[in-house]
Amino acid sequence: MSPHTFHTLPGLRRAVRGICEAHRLPSHNGARLLLSVSRIATAAFDAGGPVRLEAVEHTVPGGQTLLAVTLHAGRTPASPSTADLPLPGQAAPDGTVAWRLPLDVPDEGEGVTRVAALPAPRGAASAPGGTREAAGAEAYEAEIAALESDLGVALSRVDTLSTELHRLKDEIAETNSGVLALYVQLEERDEQLRRAHGQILRELEDALRPPPITVSGVDLAVHYAPADPDAPTGGDFYDWLLLPDGSVHITVVDALGHGVRSTRSALNVTHAVRTLALEGHPLESIVARTHDILAPFDPDLMATVLLARIHPETGALRLANGSHPPALVVRADGTADYLEVRGRGIGFPLPGSESVLQDTLHAGDLLVLYTDGLTESRRDPVEGEARLVKSAQAHAGRPVQEIPGAVAEDMHTVILHPDDTLALAVRRAENPQGGHPWRGSLERRTPQPTEHALFPIDCLGRRVTDSR
Repeated sequence: MSPHTFHTLPGLRRAVRGICEAHRLPSHNGARLLLSVSRIATAAFDAGGPVRLEAVEHTVPGGQTLLAVTLHAGRTPASPSTADLPLPGQAAPDGTVAWRLPLDVPDEGEGVTRVAALPAPRGAASAPGGTREAAGAEAYEAEIAALESDLGVALSRVDTLSTELHRLKDEIAETNSGVLALYVQLEERDEQLRRAHGQILRELEDALRPPPITVSGVDLAVHYAPADPDAPTGGDFYDWLLLPDGSVHITVVDALGHGVRSTRSALNVTHAVRTLALEGHPLESIVARTHDILAPFDPDLMATVLLARIHPETGALRLANGSHPPALVVRADGTADYLEVRGRGIGFPLPGSESVLQDTLHAGDLLVLYTDGLTESRRDPVEGEARLVKSAQAHAGRPVQEIPGAVAEDMHTVILHPDDTLALAVRRAENPQGGHPWRGSLERRTPQPTEHALFPIDCLGRRVTDSR
């Protein structure tokens, strides 16, 4: 159908509003279209010419429905640029401006076209010089014009704010992405530094630990595991050396605390004990003398100590203790005893070993020395000692180099209280005739006299003490 011709702005506005209502355009699109049409038509009306308006709804390939609104206003010097309109349109050289607005309507098939119904314009057939509207109508139109001007300013502000909002969102997204990437890099760097730090500390601590010694008739092995693999320093230390009389001296130390300070304390203890042992001091006096040497230099030092002397040829065993967990011996026949010696550690009141326990390690006997991290991983020392007996008995027949690690693995199947762990195994060599001694006669040997009673283990792995 032919486009409608308008000579006045009010009729044109009513027609545009009717189009917006008929096609259910969103309010923001309808307002922008109304302002854009009014601005172009105002320039044409001021120049004395009419305008023509048509609206056609059609479906384009792909199923999208569009509303095409075309305004034929002609070219005038005062015509605004379509790029500056609230709703930019496509301008033709003859002054025609077209808008294509998407509609959310059911698809009627590709290529279907509907001509929008336009309300009959008032004054459409009247001549340009027709009757003027009343003063009230002019005032009303002036008010409408002012409101539309305010609406145009508001829409312009909305556009500016929307553009700024999108820009800020893009900047925030870019910043967040950069921050996240930086955080990931810092985490990776921190992990690398933590691993490098742990590796350096492990190498330093391994360098401080004494190298293995080879003694005919005695096999030795040790296992150490820190509570935190990335912070391997701790207060669990050991030392072994061959004394001038041919006996093997072993020191096991557990200094209070964790970290480098406890490592320093444990090293001080082992060095002091080594010096006293090489100077020939009696075993029963070494714990107390070590305290006397170190206390003036480190008054906060607290450490438990277990000292063992083993003669490889005779198997003679002597133990001194300062508040340390007792040594465990698994005999060649499979029985087990905890070798208890009373005493108080370095930094404790009245430090020193109350006595020296004397025993004999026969061929095939296994001696296990350890720190409390091995038996107290489940916070129950008695239960831990019982499990240690079973584990040591189960692994006693393995090569001695495998025993400490295998026992530690058994004891740490469940860890409720992580701590540094040290396990040290000593076994007398098998008898010259060959075969494993504990697979021969199971007859119990006659116990050797000691300076302190032994506490045998019952069938449940508990120490049996005299109740008298």
